[in-house]
Amino acid sequence: MLAERGVTIPGVYTESLSRLIAEFGKLPGIGARTAERLALHILKVPQEEAEALAKAIQDVKRNTRHCSLCCNVTEQDPCAICSDPRRDPTVLCVVEQPRDLLAIEKTGAFRGVYHVLMGRIAPLEDVHPEDLTIGRLVQRIRAKGVKEVILYTNPDLEGDVTAQHLAQVLRPLGVRVSLPARGIPTGSQIEYAGESILRDALEGRREIPG
Repeated sequence: MLAERGVTIPGVYTESLSRLIAEFGKLPGIGARTAERLALHILKVPQEEAEALAKAIQDVKRNTRHCSLCCNVTEQDPCAICSDPRRDPTVLCVVEQPRDLLAIEKTGAFRGVYHVLMGRIAPLEDVHPEDLTIGRLVQRIRAKGVKEVILYTNPDLEGDVTAQHLAQVLRPLGVRVSLPARGIPTGSQIEYAGESILRDALEGRREIPG
């Protein structure tokens, strides 16, 4: 099918349906064929169901922001984790993306707070330290009495480079800098790891020697 290769066939789809297919096709991991199926599914569902989806998309864009403390996505500021008095604010876990925070939080093993870098150092992708929230992390450590920082970046080349850079930046601040145990296979992603693996890696963390 030409549509599977992202080619618009004149007269086959209406203008609005073609636009919807094109918009779905912009989503990560969505190819032309899947975009076509999603658009045709939207066309078949009841009007109220389609409108509920549209409203959910509008609401998440209008109401969701980044926490001013940890940079996680939230609808309140500070976020629920940063505002929770039961959390230990002296132990801070640094992750690359909000999805990594969610994966760790699901284990129930961590009762400290987080900091989201919003990326990782990747020069080939033109992502450098100044593009991340490292400056805000340093300010937070200095202001909040943090005693330990766990560098829970992904176990791949970019994640390791990011962790090494952070260790160099944070060591002069007088905090304990640690890494999780290597329970996640090299090259994999935190968000896809099992809860028991993430929990064991966190509990078996080791301090980076100065």
